[in-house]
Amino acid sequence: MSLKIAANLTMMYNEHDFMDRFAAASRDGFKGVEYLFPYDYPADAIGEQLETHGLQQILFDFPAGDWANGDRGIAVQPHRVGEFQDGVGLAIEYAKALGCQRLTCLAGIPDAGSDPDATDNTLVSNLRFAADAAAAIDAIVLVEPLNTIDVPGTFVSATAHGQRLIKDTVRDNVRLQFDVYHTQIMEGDLARKFSRLLPIIGHVQIADNPGRHEPGSGEINYPFILEHIGSCGYEGWIGAEYIPASDTKAGLSWADPYL
Repeated sequence: MSLKIAANLTMMYNEHDFMDRFAAASRDGFKGVEYLFPYDYPADAIGEQLETHGLQQILFDFPAGDWANGDRGIAVQPHRVGEFQDGVGLAIEYAKALGCQRLTCLAGIPDAGSDPDATDNTLVSNLRFAADAAAAIDAIVLVEPLNTIDVPGTFVSATAHGQRLIKDTVRDNVRLQFDVYHTQIMEGDLARKFSRLLPIIGHVQIADNPGRHEPGSGEINYPFILEHIGSCGYEGWIGAEYIPASDTKAGLSWADPYL
């Protein structure tokens, strides 16, 4: 089975400094990498790591606000539209420099007492803005539902909500990020859900539950799920967005058939 697995360098290889994780991932057989944010590092420095180690940049996220102080995206906040748009511009610059064609828009957590309709309208408008900017470099924008245990109050937590946002945005380059970990926590029924949503899925991410560790460490039957994803005809990348239980390399046996 020729599934394409990308290492998430935000969560994996934390035994190395960030700029050293590219080499580590390449040594272990990965051909693609993703991470949350590249913005603390010059794009040319990241590009040099990609080129040196024969890696493809698969995905990163639009700027998501003040992460250290609890922001998990700002696309739902009407008073931060200008900040969101500036972040889109920055992300497009990095994506163009790095050859990245997938950008995730984290919706975020609405302000207390905010009007749900205004919140939804703001998100749709921001997704349209992001999609139009991404189209200029032939990139897609991804909507990712998150679970409400790890991210209490997140506005988009259900695949059905993500599906509706994609419809309401009316842009051909807006797709769903199907995160198996988040979907298992919120909804379950992974195989049938993946099959039904396949036409709008633009990226897949994996981790086991509980703990968000390696596939095979928890309750999800990953040999079956990965086989199912491949048998459905999915040809995109699968991001290994998990927290290694110990040393990253020591926990990679699950990936041996794919690397």
